[in-house]
Amino acid sequence: MRASMHTIGTRVTAADQPRLLFTVEEAARVLGIGRTRMFELIQDGSVETVLIGRLRRIPIDALDAFVAGLRESSERSAAAPGDNQG
Repeated sequence: MRASMHTIGTRVTAADQPRLLFTVEEAARVLGIGRTRMFELIQDGSVETVLIGRLRRIPIDALDAFVAGLRESSERSAAAPGDNQG
C-alpha cells in the first residue's frame, strides 16, 4: 500500500516542507559569504557535506552547527582573561 500524503483533507507537498539540503552556492548565500569561502570551509572540515551520487549537498543542521561553533568561539574569546588592553 502506498503511503498517503493527505492530512485531514489537506495535501502535504514537498514545497510545504523545510529545505534539508542546500547546494554549495545556496549554503553560501544562507551564511552571507562567497562561494569560494564556502568551498574553503568545506575543504578544511568546518562545514559537513553529504554526497548524493556525485552531487555535494550541505545539510541545514551542518550550517546550524557551524554557526553555533562560531558563536561558542566568540563567547570564549570575549570571556578570556587578559584580553582587555587599555
